Amino acid sequence: MQNRNRSGRLSGNALTNFIATISATGGLLFGYDTGIISSALLQLREEFHLDTFGAEVVTSAIILGALLGCLGAGSISDRIGRRRTVMIAAALFLVGTVIVAAAQSVAVLIIARLILGLAIGAASQIVPIYIAEISPPERRGRLVVGFQLAVVFGVTFSFITGYLLRDSSWRMMFGIGMLPALILFVGMAFLPNSPRWLALNGQTEEARMVLRRVRVSDEAADRELDEIIENHDVQAPWSELAKPWVRPALMASVGIALLCQFTGINAVMYYAPTIFADAGFGQDSALLTSVAVGVGMVFATVFGGWAVDTWGRRTLLLRLLPGAVVALAVLGTAFAMHLTGGLGAWITVVAVMAYTIFNTGSLSVAIWLVGAEVYPLSCRGKGMSLVAGSHWGADLIISLTTLSLVRILGAGWTFWMFAAVNAFAFWFVLRYVPETKGQSLEELERRLKNGTFAPVDRAAARAEAQAR
Repeated sequence: MQNRNRSGRLSGNALTNFIATISATGGLLFGYDTGIISSALLQLREEFHLDTFGAEVVTSAIILGALLGCLGAGSISDRIGRRRTVMIAAALFLVGTVIVAAAQSVAVLIIARLILGLAIGAASQIVPIYIAEISPPERRGRLVVGFQLAVVFGVTFSFITGYLLRDSSWRMMFGIGMLPALILFVGMAFLPNSPRWLALNGQTEEARMVLRRVRVSDEAADRELDEIIENHDVQAPWSELAKPWVRPALMASVGIALLCQFTGINAVMYYAPTIFADAGFGQDSALLTSVAVGVGMVFATVFGGWAVDTWGRRTLLLRLLPGAVVALAVLGTAFAMHLTGGLGAWITVVAVMAYTIFNTGSLSVAIWLVGAEVYPLSCRGKGMSLVAGSHWGADLIISLTTLSLVRILGAGWTFWMFAAVNAFAFWFVLRYVPETKGQSLEELERRLKNGTFAPVDRAAARAEAQAR
């Protein structure tokens, strides 16, 4: 295994690991800045006298910004490159963090979180693509899932920070995000461009140089570059995504993005302390429950990072989603029966943990990986913008409605509804999500072109062949 070239610089797998680690800092910021609001909200409601709607707007401002950021990042990354787009996101993280920590009014707080949202949206769109385009097929799964691992680590760190600083200022909670933002900005300045973006823009020799640095041999790098060139990709407009041959990729990736949110994981993440406090748990107990949720997310994502390259992406989803359905059914029953004391409280906590593990270990692991893999190079940046946009659009709906749903329907019916959506997600994966394990990005593109991409399409093709 080649780790350093003759000049002493990192190369081969060591370099791809380093690139993935620095890039994934964007995921750490993503997770921390979205997760810290669940703890800070308990203080913000008192200091700014926020009602339910006000709390939802402050929470959701970052989601609206993320929606705008991810939709704009696709065209920007196609024009100036993946690496520079990540650096822009890092700069926005820094600016937004400074403003939010110094906010003296609700309006400034909302604007600052909108800026942070722009950074999060851009990072969620471009970091998985950058890692996927620079990784070898056999290691692409775990390296891209490293981004999601950084996200859930950031969420968990935000929950722990929120608990430790529960008697301190919420400004300190937000301000901690400045250090990883600086690391991301400085680190990206020294990393190479995506070789596939370089090849797409006619910079073939530059692409070859990058591939030779990140592959274990020059021969492997040259073979991969030949495969990229053979696909004859050129930069495509947004309308390319509407063409029939791209539609199966759009269906699979956007479907997972929407279901990742509508199955309820961020509803639990954002509002767990509030839901548990309202259900009868003390404030400290509610915050500690959130820490347990975050730890569960980390373990589930570590397991998912192993499973995507061992079991496969599709198999992982199909094996874990039924567990999420059962856990939510139990959770809904516990709240419907008001089991918030004694053994009932433990049943509730275990159900939340089980749901977190099964859902995070499946859909949350798959969303950025599948989105970064399935699109042809010609419209990968724009396609991933739609994936991230669908994710953040659904997240915006969830963050604006969860507390209202709990108030109107009750926590029991709310969780039963999420259980039904998880069951639908299982059916959707069975029909529309292909297995991408171990295949190059160019192989997946060829499957799109020959009509054998989605499981339902392959089944139809087999049936037609047998009928002949």
